[in-house]
Amino acid sequence: MTSDVADSRLAAYPALSAYLRQTEGMEVPPMPVMPPRVPRAPRANRAPRAPRADRAPRAPRAPRARAATPIPPIRLTPAALRGALIGGALGVTALWGVQAEPSARLDVLFATGAHLTGLLAGYGVLVMLFLMARVPAVEHGVGADRLARLHALGGRYVLTLCLGHALLALCGYAVHTDTDLFRATLDLLGYPGLALAAAGTALLMAVGVTSARAMRRRVPHETWRAVHLLTYLAVALAFVHQLAGPDVAGSIVTVWVWSMLHATVAVLLVWYRVVVPVRQALKHSLRVIAVRDEGPGVVSVLVQGIGLDELRAEPGQFFRWRFLQRRLWRTALPFSLSAPVRDDTLRITVKAIGDHTRRMRRLKPGTRVLATGPFGALTAHRRTRRKVLLLAGGVGITPMRALFETLPGGPGDITLLYRAGSAEQLVLREELEGIARRREAGLHFLLGRSDAAFDPLAPQALRNLVPDLAEHDVYLCGPPGMTASATAALERAGVPQDRIHAECFTF
Repeated sequence: MTSDVADSRLAAYPALSAYLRQTEGMEVPPMPVMPPRVPRAPRANRAPRAPRADRAPRAPRAPRARAATPIPPIRLTPAALRGALIGGALGVTALWGVQAEPSARLDVLFATGAHLTGLLAGYGVLVMLFLMARVPAVEHGVGADRLARLHALGGRYVLTLCLGHALLALCGYAVHTDTDLFRATLDLLGYPGLALAAAGTALLMAVGVTSARAMRRRVPHETWRAVHLLTYLAVALAFVHQLAGPDVAGSIVTVWVWSMLHATVAVLLVWYRVVVPVRQALKHSLRVIAVRDEGPGVVSVLVQGIGLDELRAEPGQFFRWRFLQRRLWRTALPFSLSAPVRDDTLRITVKAIGDHTRRMRRLKPGTRVLATGPFGALTAHRRTRRKVLLLAGGVGITPMRALFETLPGGPGDITLLYRAGSAEQLVLREELEGIARRREAGLHFLLGRSDAAFDPLAPQALRNLVPDLAEHDVYLCGPPGMTASATAALERAGVPQDRIHAECFTF
């Protein structure tokens, strides 16, 4: 290396250049001379080392296991579900349009309308069953409460379509045969396929009547559930009728597609409502280990099992619980987790509001439990903002308590508002206060009865408690009336509707 090149390279390192200038002219001590190294004999000429008698042969080292990256659960968004359902309805309408024959005759017009309403009714029944099949991707993405509301709303449309189909078909037959409606009804019921269809329609009507809000409050849950199971028989009878109808039976492709749709929904129902619950029960072996009083009419039930981490239950979700004890085993009701899963233990907190929940106070340790789930979309994946407001009413505090402990956030990022009639009605108060102290989170108890002069959930009252309310995500759980009024107040206070995440159930 020339001197100019060396100087240019040293200029790039000022500290090294300064050190060399300081040491220039200094006497450098000579390096010690090391004795020459004797080369080792080739390995081939060396004698093998004798093994020690007291040393066991070393086992081969196992390959290091890599930490498994958890796969996030698949979630179907409400928009995707809505688009798929509308697309299916348009496809069924297109199927009808391809086969429809234009005509101005009155009997043909009646028959054409009957075919369209019949196809849409059959498709609607499949949608209703799919929404209640408890498919995890749908439950976790859309939310069980929203699915229940869609199911109830869709049921009204299906019943309307079924009645419209029957009436249009009857009128078309009466006009075609030039008879009155009474005689036409007797003639049509003489055909086996039409008689089965009429029986299926009657069963669907019974389900609809018992599900009406006025009747639902008077009918015991076990009776309502037994009547609701008749839907499967009604669908089977309607399917037999559809295969004989001209719109489905007219093409082998249509028969195949219609049959595959029914088979797919049937498989989903059997798998997620029968196979998965039985498999979970055998695998996790859930049993009650303790029942604790939490307040007037409120108990916490601790359930322990094996390998509960595999359930991947998230704070804010719920299970459908069936306790295998006398007078309790026939009913499975949804209860949210009131604490994160710890040490293979699940905890629910239940308020006595009926015969079933009152009997849970007498649960004995060791009672076997069948728990299906987890379900629900009121989880951290809905969060879109750094700050979060949790708003709970009554026993709706149970999922909020689990989220209050686990949602990530620094001091002041998480705030909980707990609405109750009085201090005696507050559930898990000590736990909530302990979490608030540890996390430096906001906690406010909104006590007292609501009236025209006092409403702690009014928009201005909410803004006084949470000044930057419009910048929060809001998680909401409580009784139906409280949930509806709080949602309206939050929207008036400036919180966008898509940042209000609520779940509400009535039984």
